[in-house]
Amino acid sequence: MDFDLTEDQKLIQQTVREFVQKEVAPYAAYYDEREEFPEEIFRKLALINFFGIIFPEEWGGVGADYVTYALAMEELAAADGSVALSALAHISLCSNHIYLAGNEEQKRKYLVPLIQGELLGAWGLTEPNSGSDAKSLRTTAVLDGSEWVLNGSKMFTTQGTVCDVVVVMAITDKTKGHHGISAFLVERGTPGFSSVKLRNKLGMRGSDTAELIFENCRIPKENLLGQEGQGFIDSLRVLEGGRIGISALAVGIGRAALEESIKYSKQRVQFGRPIADFQAIQWMLADSEVELEAARMLTLRAAYLKDRGLPIKKEASMAKLYSSRACVHAVDRAVQIHGGYGYMGEYPVSRYYRDAKLCEIGEGTSEIHRMVIAHQLLKE
Repeated sequence: MDFDLTEDQKLIQQTVREFVQKEVAPYAAYYDEREEFPEEIFRKLALINFFGIIFPEEWGGVGADYVTYALAMEELAAADGSVALSALAHISLCSNHIYLAGNEEQKRKYLVPLIQGELLGAWGLTEPNSGSDAKSLRTTAVLDGSEWVLNGSKMFTTQGTVCDVVVVMAITDKTKGHHGISAFLVERGTPGFSSVKLRNKLGMRGSDTAELIFENCRIPKENLLGQEGQGFIDSLRVLEGGRIGISALAVGIGRAALEESIKYSKQRVQFGRPIADFQAIQWMLADSEVELEAARMLTLRAAYLKDRGLPIKKEASMAKLYSSRACVHAVDRAVQIHGGYGYMGEYPVSRYYRDAKLCEIGEGTSEIHRMVIAHQLLKE
């Protein structure tokens, strides 16, 4: 692996860093306090083609690689974890599923405007009784003439109440197990499709989270995304790329917490000296730096392998597992370093602390990733 970034990668990284520090970071606390989705920020992200980073130029994208995507996602998450989570669901899950499995017409109708920021996307796999065991989902889709009829619900869907289109997994043949699950495109406003905003979340409050409800929801036959029965298989491909994104997101939040800790430790004076002079503080800073750098390397390695078309099932899970834990460790230390002030909402480390936990839950829990890694090891 070449550890040197290309000039294009450096340019995009720097461009995103400068943009988000000006247009995203100053408003993070505002949207967090109000549990409000930042529509204006998403419009601005579209102006720098953030949503097109991993997609080819022929569809309006940037045509960059996954290493670049990881670098950009880290920068966005360092500014606001909620915005980064929303962008990840839009890019890695909804848009990427359409890119990987959609036909030409679906890509023109949905992928292009999703990349341009004209549409906001969501992705529905998890259900009230189907989380880590995704194959046990109960939402069904039955073909009735020229329409599919969807019934069921999805839970914890990012962008659920603000999206324009959502990719939904549903059972089309109960006899075929996970090969009987298909994916569908459902537009906002379709009769029988409704959503309920989930409030009072621990963290990521600036990211919209919802339950989706389908009650005899009829969609055109052509809204089947990919081949019938391949929805779950395609979802696994989508999630592998998504895990690179959320690994980078975790590194970004952890990095922001470390940067705040360094700044505060130099300013805070106790016993006549900045607390940065004390070994206890220095060791916490050092541990966070080591863990976050290791997490970054695991993330970039998974991205590097994906860019070369190599298998990344184990590598993506390793990156996600370690990065999420490194993030939680870093924000925990950041609050400790800030002392009582770290417990107060006026300091950003309290928000980082709340946001970080989702990194160990979303895109597969840490326990599931340990199982994935172990399974891959035992196959070798």
